[in-house]
Order: sequence, then C-alpha cells, then structure tokens
Amino acid sequence: MDLNHGSMDKKVVVREFNREKDWEVIEKLERDCEIGSIKDFSILTNMLGDPLCRIRLYPLHVMLVAELVGNGEVVGVVRGCMKRVGTGLETGQVWMSYILGLRVSPKHRRMGIGLKLIKSVEDWAERNGARYVFLATEENNTASTNLFVLKCDYKKLSSLAILFQPVEACSKRNPSGDVRIEKLTVEQATSLYKDRLGGEKFFPADIDAILKEELSLGTWVSYFKEEHWDGLHCKQHDSKFLSKTPSSWAILSMWKTYEVYKLQIKGAHSVRCINTTLSHIRSKILRCLRAPSCCELLSGPFGFLFLYGLHGEGERMGDLMKSLWCFAFSLAKDVTDCKAIATEVSNCDPLCGHLSWGSSISRINDVWCLKKLGDGAGNDSINWTAASQLSRVFVDPRDF
Repeated sequence: MDLNHGSMDKKVVVREFNREKDWEVIEKLERDCEIGSIKDFSILTNMLGDPLCRIRLYPLHVMLVAELVGNGEVVGVVRGCMKRVGTGLETGQVWMSYILGLRVSPKHRRMGIGLKLIKSVEDWAERNGARYVFLATEENNTASTNLFVLKCDYKKLSSLAILFQPVEACSKRNPSGDVRIEKLTVEQATSLYKDRLGGEKFFPADIDAILKEELSLGTWVSYFKEEHWDGLHCKQHDSKFLSKTPSSWAILSMWKTYEVYKLQIKGAHSVRCINTTLSHIRSKILRCLRAPSCCELLSGPFGFLFLYGLHGEGERMGDLMKSLWCFAFSLAKDVTDCKAIATEVSNCDPLCGHLSWGSSISRINDVWCLKKLGDGAGNDSINWTAASQLSRVFVDPRDF
C-alpha cells in the first residue's frame, strides 16, 4: 500500500521519538503549529519537560516523528497508545488504540506527511494486537475530518460535549445543603463503576489502575440527606453498597491534569472571546470564556481539573451532579495551578443537559471517529463502526 502522495516514501522517514535528539525540535514544532490560535493571540502548551507525559500511563504507547531524508529535519509527530476496553457485548474486551497529537510543520503540509504518520501509528497498533483505532476531533474541524474520514476510512462514531468553566466563575456557588457528598475508597469506586458502567463500550479494563494513579484526586458520590446509602460506610465489602443505593445519586472522579501540563494564553485582550485548546494531545477549540475578567484570570500558565466517570441515577440526579460540580470547584480553588474545570460527556447522556447551566460554561461538540484494523480484526459482531450514538461513555482521563 502506498502510504504517501507521490514519492513521499523517498523524502520522509517515520521513526520512534528519541528524547535526546528530538525533544527541543518537537517542542518548537508544537509551538509552530499554532494550536488554538486566532488573530492577536494564541494558546501555548507547557508539557512540563515530559513529551510523553500523557501516553506513558497507557499499557502500551509510542511517539513517532517524521523527518526529511537527507537533512534529518523533523517535520511531523504523532502519539499512539493502546488499552483494553469493553465491547458492550458478551464478547468481552478488545485491545483498542488511540491516535493523538498529530502535528505537521506548517510549511510541509499537503505533502502526505500527516497521512504517513497516521498509517505508521496504525501499523504499530495492528502489530501489537489492536483491533480498532479511534481518535477525537472538533466537529467543525473540516480539514481534520476530511483527513481521517475521507482519506483514512474512519467512521464517525459519536458526538460528545466538552464543558469548560474557569474556577473564579463559580466562586459564589456552593453545594446544596440538602445534599451529602462523600468520598469513596478506590475499591468502592472500582466496584461501583464496574457494576454500573462496566458493560458499556469503551469502558477501560484497567479502571482500577486509573483510580489508583497519583493523578486521580479521588471519587465522590452525592445523594440527598433525607435518604441513607446502605453499606457505604462498611469497612468490609458489602453487596448492599451496590444494590441498596438511594433513589437518586451521582458519582464523579477528578484527575489532576494541572500536574501533567499547563496552558497559557498569549496576547489576549480581557473582553475578547477566547478560542482555546484544552489538551496538548488534540486540538479542542472551546468558544467564548465570556466573563470579562477571564483573560486576566488565565493570563499566566494555568492548569485545570478534569472530571471523569460522571454517572447518575434517579429523577433528581441532575441536581446531585450540579452539587458535585460545585464541590469540585471548592477543591480546585485551593490549588494554585488549577484555574478551570473541564469534563466531556456524550451528547446522548441524560446528564449532559443538567451540566450546561450558566453563561460561564463553554461547550463544544467533539466527534469520536473509529476504524477497524486489518482483515484479522476479529468477530464482526463488535463492528462499532456501524453502531449508533453512544448514550453513556466513560471518558478515560488519559484520553483527554
């Protein structure tokens, strides 16, 4: 198969990242790609000296660079990782790969380099046993969509909503006095997630490792004080904890993204809408941080807290999730480097509508795209590329 346009194979070679040789070059390439920039200002990402800071948490990962034959100039980069996830069917789990952080030098675009990087990371994934590969891109990013869907045969799988809010925008909001919020042990959180979401597509098989990771701040549940949660405070494993839940309850976990990388807005005016990027690994353009003081609040390097594992049950789960959201802000306000809260949920998730309150919350639709790898990809009964919109998705914090 020709992985490039014309004679690109003879002009560009793709190899694994070499930290000593490539780090400074990749750092400059990331800056040159103008992630999330518009006229008069741009968004810079500080990976805190670790170019593998996100993908190193996966069971398998790789970082590939494209360099010109002859002078060795690095003109592109892509990251790939793999993990086992649930299928949503009785077939169990499969290895799935995730492509992130595709960057091509502006002066070397439209030469097939991006396509070659994608094919190279797909080949790596297939060699290591992945049956599917997926990625995420903004719904309105036509160039990215055309590359993956039209040229690389990816299928649009589902649309998710990214929600983002500066910490100071919620400074006067407190959890309801009628709500009880309690922290779960890692064992309790693991059991509850597996019981309620373990059968969903994309649910990570290593959920216990995620919850035990140092970047995971913890998991909390909320329910109304008028009710009781049997087994919640039992030191020993109690099946009542899973079966005797309150009539309405909600759960979420928090990820200390601010310890992995930081963002900085350059050249922004205080009353201007900011299109920003929430991740150094994929461009997520968020619109309009509307509060006039937001640019001043986010003028220096800042991090954010990512909320994941959002789930709720019962008629009043929306109010309980709002209380957890506000509780997260109360924690974030005490962290010097944390200036915002972010999360991602399926547009078909009933919780989505309960989270989009207030003018200070920015939202954008993020499209997940999926591709089945090779003739040996396995049982066609789990052909997710023909699936409908995902109603509930456990968004892995490592993917954001």
